[in-house]
Amino acid sequence: MSSLFSFSSSPTINITFNGEDSRKQKSFKIPGSEPINIPVYTGNEAIVGKVDVVVPSGKKYEHLGIKIEMIGHIELYFDKGNNIKFTHLVRELEAAGVLSQSKTFNFEFSTEKPYETYSGLNVRLRYFVKITISRNYGSNFVKEQDFAVQNYQTPAAQAIAAETPQQPIKMEVGIEDCLHIEFEFDKQKYHLKDVVLGKIYFLLVRIKIKHMELAVIRREAAGVGSNTFNESENVTKFELMDGAPIKGENIPIRLFLSPLELTPTYRSVNNVFSVKYYLNLVLIDEEDRRYFKQQEVIFWRKQEDLLIENGVSESTRAASTRM
Repeated sequence: MSSLFSFSSSPTINITFNGEDSRKQKSFKIPGSEPINIPVYTGNEAIVGKVDVVVPSGKKYEHLGIKIEMIGHIELYFDKGNNIKFTHLVRELEAAGVLSQSKTFNFEFSTEKPYETYSGLNVRLRYFVKITISRNYGSNFVKEQDFAVQNYQTPAAQAIAAETPQQPIKMEVGIEDCLHIEFEFDKQKYHLKDVVLGKIYFLLVRIKIKHMELAVIRREAAGVGSNTFNESENVTKFELMDGAPIKGENIPIRLFLSPLELTPTYRSVNNVFSVKYYLNLVLIDEEDRRYFKQQEVIFWRKQEDLLIENGVSESTRAASTRM
């Protein structure tokens, strides 16, 4: 007689989201495991799908009820036992009874999802659907399925931002009587597919500069109170100049953001973590001394198509229909 507690006797639980094959997928890196590809939703979209509970032939399972949950929580890698839930909805799919044949349950969760999915150096913000078949013996049958949330500025907010002039960023790097450099960037706020434009002016050069580079730095602060961890990482770094500049020389900057793995700037997400970005200009002289200047920039997500079918976006399809 086979044991009801063996793995082979467990029912198979499959969770699928409606239209996920035609929806944009996003890869997220999870520490200690392989990256996962999950469907992307906006914060105001309903999460709709179905659960298939497949019962092996000839098997029966007494249970105390079947429920489905939609959970949004924040995981701190340095405090794994203390997940912080900010969204939690529960639906009862079936009352206590006996599962003797396969069943399909439909679900829908319509609630605002205020924060974006994020996987960083010390923190992870995760959304997932969880199925639990409760039992009064042995362990419960549980299955989880992740989905991602990305929020963008509304068209109205984008229009206001486009009409609001942005002042360029101007900064100086200097050593008295030795070095005076001015550099400027065209603005402080960029969407994730934008191009950063700028120039560097050498007004005084009395030390031998051999190398200059520009880096985009992501700075993450995660935790609460004194238990806060701050870490930075280079998103990208590239060479602006190789060789000694002369007085009066200027160097143009053009940085395309679209190929980079960026997120919007996050400020105090649920009072647990923040993510900021900086442009870091570094000059290195012939004695390998380093001179640098940092400037915070703000990144935001522009509206884009989340539904893709056969590689053609919905907006492209609509445009083709009108032609």
